[in-house]
Amino acid sequence: MPQPTPILHHFDQSPFSEKIRIIFGFKKLAWDSVRISRIMPRPDLMPMTGGYRRTPTMQIGADIYCDTQIIIRELERRYPTPTLFPAGNAGMPWALGMWTDRPFFQSTVNLVFGFIGDKVPQDFIADREKLRGGKFDIAAMTAALPQMRDQFRANVDWIEAQLGDNRPWLFGEFGLADVSAYMNVWYARQSLAAMDEMMKPFPRTAAWEERIRAIGHGTRTEMSSADALEIAAKAQPESPVFGDPTDPNGRKPGDIVSVMPDDYGKIPVRGEIVSLSAQHIAIRRSDERVGEVVVHFPRAGFLVVPG
Repeated sequence: MPQPTPILHHFDQSPFSEKIRIIFGFKKLAWDSVRISRIMPRPDLMPMTGGYRRTPTMQIGADIYCDTQIIIRELERRYPTPTLFPAGNAGMPWALGMWTDRPFFQSTVNLVFGFIGDKVPQDFIADREKLRGGKFDIAAMTAALPQMRDQFRANVDWIEAQLGDNRPWLFGEFGLADVSAYMNVWYARQSLAAMDEMMKPFPRTAAWEERIRAIGHGTRTEMSSADALEIAAKAQPESPVFGDPTDPNGRKPGDIVSVMPDDYGKIPVRGEIVSLSAQHIAIRRSDERVGEVVVHFPRAGFLVVPG
């Protein structure tokens, strides 16, 4: 039976979305693209996510996957060949992703917005302040540009060192580690006029960047947000029910919980546990516009609280 086509809710400038687009390319997948705005509101997406608003989100029928971690796990499960985890590298690439998604990403954000400076629209600043729960201080980012150049160089130098024996990919064969590390180099490339100059000390990383870019994004077809919402409304979630006998807090299917990121965008999504493990939790919820959906989250970097 053929797999349903994944639907990615994203915007083209999103670095986290670029991770998923490259994986689509690597696995040679066809996918539907729903372009969402960079800022709220997103009226056709929120009924599916229950309020989760970080980008991207992947939809397969009435199953909604929030955060790149859980999206990648689902894509690897459904499309295991070619694998993102060659040569038995099944654990460390995930840990490396916590570096690329958090400290490396944060310094890259500060570098990009410090460079853009007063060109950042006020509505974007207001949106990000609401998302982060604090000031999105462009002036401070601009003042910190010298330090952020240092941080970017230090992070890229680690990539250069890993490629030091002229291997084509970070772990020898292309995999998740390359996708995750590439995200920030790609993001900086979109905004920094001085990127070519900044990359001159890192010729192996620059060549690696070109190899990843050449992978492409698979076969992309545009879809409206209204059509995606209709697909979810007509579908039934396919997630099986199962528990985790080793859950350290005794959570089980049927429990009502709220799930949210632990760093920013702490908008709780409430529902009934369908399944859980060390690396995922899926909760069932209902919305008057979409009906019943199951929303999937990773565990690392997310909070699960009762009620």
